[in-house]
Amino acid sequence: MSYHYVGSELELFAAATNWKAYLAAILRPFVVGRVLEVGAGIGSNTSCLHSSLVREWTCLEPDANLARQIEDRLGTGQLPPNCRVITGTIASIDAAALFDTILYLDVIEHISEDSAELVCARRYLATRGNLVVLAPAHQFLFTPFDAAVGHHRRYNRAGLRALTPPGCQLSACFMLDCAGFFASLANKILLSAALPSERQIAVWDKLLVPISRILDRGVGYSFGKTIVAVWRPLGC
Repeated sequence: MSYHYVGSELELFAAATNWKAYLAAILRPFVVGRVLEVGAGIGSNTSCLHSSLVREWTCLEPDANLARQIEDRLGTGQLPPNCRVITGTIASIDAAALFDTILYLDVIEHISEDSAELVCARRYLATRGNLVVLAPAHQFLFTPFDAAVGHHRRYNRAGLRALTPPGCQLSACFMLDCAGFFASLANKILLSAALPSERQIAVWDKLLVPISRILDRGVGYSFGKTIVAVWRPLGC
């Protein structure tokens, strides 16, 4: 059965260069070896997180139109040559494949059976691998925008901890974007916009993200509008 992504925000957020650079600084230590990026969209996270530590990168995208955009970027050299695209879901991956890093970046909130998804992903995680989830935080911030782009929920630490797949342990869980939290709260209370404007994204990215990079360290990454969890196999 074909899948069509209902959101229209991917290009907007692809232009958030400060946010992408911040994510790269935070997440790159976890992104090594053979990488599987589930729900790769148009490849904007691929380009910012790829590094010399990556041996090969598989972009898994269920929307055929989005997958073609990644293929186009590969063909024009916008993505590294050791990337490849698979159109499908986690069930499309070869049962014998193993990955050192499995990424769900702004993806798990789109999946109704999130727990079952991570149980399935665990089967493809190498012995010392990292299973990384980045998702929107705080259910009370759920807005028409979340609904418009197909989010089922937002998360907190307890919610992500409850998703720990069998045979894994939660090795890190932290929050990002303190300043962005207040922008999201203002949108929730005052605007309730179904889609942020280009200007709103630019203000957040150019003004608030640099502030968050300072404040997040100050609060020990304990507060923000985005939450990150990293699981590793037991014993690692």
